[in-house]
Amino acid sequence: MVSVDGSLLVQMVNFLLLIWILNMVLYRPIRKILLERKAKVDGMQSAIDGSAEQVKSKEDAYAEGIRQARAAGQKEKEAMMQAAAEEEKAIIGKINESAQAELKQVKAKIAEEVGTVKAALEEEIDAFADAIGKKILGRVA
Repeated sequence: MVSVDGSLLVQMVNFLLLIWILNMVLYRPIRKILLERKAKVDGMQSAIDGSAEQVKSKEDAYAEGIRQARAAGQKEKEAMMQAAAEEEKAIIGKINESAQAELKQVKAKIAEEVGTVKAALEEEIDAFADAIGKKILGRVA
């Protein structure tokens, strides 16, 4: 059996003194180190989160820049295509005008030559008629 006497009181004081000494020497420094480590890890985590947010914002800005560059390139391409189409129409119009003018000149020249040949043939029509008549009738004049 356990006897309650002065040694129990000494043992209780001894136990409390040991807890207090261990708390001062061992537990508080360990808790302090653990708190410092937790603070350091939390700081690193917040730095990582901040860096991740910066990377995300830079990626978004990069993607937006690429999208804007593509849109600007597409607009420029469309403008160039429009300008090329207009220039093509202008060139085709000029070629068409020059072809029409040349066609008119050729038609006028042909009409002039037809008139000249027709006049020459009308002058010789009597001679041709006499020659044809003589050949058909077989007479010599």
